Amino acid sequence: MSVPLPPLPPTVEDEDYRPGGQSMVELLAQEHDQIVALCAELTDDTPTERRSQVAEVLTATVARHLSGEEQYLYPTVRSVLPDGGTVADRELEADTALLRTLQELSGVTPADARFDELADELAHGLRRHAETARTAIFPALRASASETDLIRLGNRVEIAEEAAPTRPHPGTPATPPWNKVVEPALGVVDKVRDAVSGRPTYVEDLPEEPARG
Repeated sequence: MSVPLPPLPPTVEDEDYRPGGQSMVELLAQEHDQIVALCAELTDDTPTERRSQVAEVLTATVARHLSGEEQYLYPTVRSVLPDGGTVADRELEADTALLRTLQELSGVTPADARFDELADELAHGLRRHAETARTAIFPALRASASETDLIRLGNRVEIAEEAAPTRPHPGTPATPPWNKVVEPALGVVDKVRDAVSGRPTYVEDLPEEPARG
């Protein structure tokens, strides 16, 4: 089944044609693994300063990730899965709850008792998010959409994430077309704030963790 896509560059009319890049499923699955690993470090016996840095990187990573999913994953789910509308609405509601938790987490420090509660709540929600995608959404997409369409969507997700916000904005539109207008604008503002403050927003920005022992 061909996926109804937003306007994309034309492809070669060849059944064997395979565009470059990762499929949306592969890309998002890798991001889920990275997010779960960050959750483990956030809730583990990690030094206070590093926990604060991990929280910043996790926040930015999840904000970009959810923006990409809202722009391309969930519209695809609505289009190709029999119960896609129900699935997408449920996940969007859960995503909004995650963004609210992230927003509250950004207002506390690891020294606050509330930090641990929010970190645990966030980790639980993100693990559920990743597991739902792995067991229910991604297999259904692989069975319903062509590999070519999934790769083209993967390329679009990467572009969307590059322009996405790096901070939680739970009150913004979560469905097209307005999220495709609002999210890049917020992304510009967030990136200026990040540059001014020196805030880490990628895993690569984290200093190497000192050996324990």
